[in-house]
Amino acid sequence: MKKLFICAAICLIAMTGCKESGSDSAELSGLQYIGSTELTYAEQFSIDNYSGDISVITIGEEKYIVVPENCTAAIPDGMTVITKPQESIYLAASSAMDLFDGIGALENICATATAENSWSLPNVKEAIDCGSILYAGKYSAPDFELLLSEGCSLAIESTMIYHKPEIKEQLEEIGIPVLVERSSYESHPLGRLEWIKLYGILTDREEEAEEIFNRQAECVNSIMSEEKTGKIVAFFYISSNGYVNVRKPGDYISKMIELAGGEYIFTADDMNVDENALSTINMQFETFYAIASEADILIYNSTVDGGVDTISQLTEKNGMLADFKAVKNGDVWCTESNMFQQTTGTADMISDMHKIFTDEADDEMNYLHRLK
Repeated sequence: MKKLFICAAICLIAMTGCKESGSDSAELSGLQYIGSTELTYAEQFSIDNYSGDISVITIGEEKYIVVPENCTAAIPDGMTVITKPQESIYLAASSAMDLFDGIGALENICATATAENSWSLPNVKEAIDCGSILYAGKYSAPDFELLLSEGCSLAIESTMIYHKPEIKEQLEEIGIPVLVERSSYESHPLGRLEWIKLYGILTDREEEAEEIFNRQAECVNSIMSEEKTGKIVAFFYISSNGYVNVRKPGDYISKMIELAGGEYIFTADDMNVDENALSTINMQFETFYAIASEADILIYNSTVDGGVDTISQLTEKNGMLADFKAVKNGDVWCTESNMFQQTTGTADMISDMHKIFTDEADDEMNYLHRLK
């Protein structure tokens, strides 16, 4: 297993608190500050770059110093050391998997916390099937022996790991540093995608990451330049106990609807929106009916109950749906299973929505289909 904090001395690297041209980046003594990686939409992380191909990644209150494999460094207190390129990552944050796939870095993943039957990404399913990516158990109960035997050199976790701090501590105790990513906190869909730049640095695929992000952003900006459609849209699913689960206003899905030219029907005044990290909220069906029955378009979220194919299957969940304007007009759509795992398809998702809102939808869409 690679040693991640090789400590001979490359000059005394210490935080001095100096700022570069008004930047928030801190100087590392003995190293030249080069500049920060440009982030257009992401707000939950930053990357400051230094001479010697060294980067400091800040995520919330956590700081990670990313150094080349052959670099020996005395690291300032409070920084987690990550060598690059990372070649044996335990990826417990499933939302990041498609970003690694997008830059051709699935080979850098040794294990996942999501079982094969829960993946909709074909390349990931194939990698698990052939054994190049192993299932190492849930994030809350990983197989530590398996991770050690695979030479795991980094664990990338979602913020769910904070509910199991002892697991994070155990990983670190056996020499596996833990990076906790916060892409789910990004409100802008391109902000979630922009995390690809961070993973590009970890795997030495910065150019590939930039290319994917720029292409997606250009496509979204092209759609945004068109006039709003005025279509009112509700995005939801019905839980097994009859509640309606909807996205909070300001969530990245509601933002995608707006970027596609629609208007998300729910506002902060419609619901008791709290400050927790959850992007959804449950409401009584009667409340949903009062707000959404006159929506122009309904989009049903298939990821929880497997989705529906026909309007009759949808109305079986609650007969009052038959009274909805969109149901009467046949303007009801369902997400495909890949919608939430395929982050690199952000522009295509927005494009699919735009086609629906402009009455240009066809059978070639990737992430949405019309209920018959």
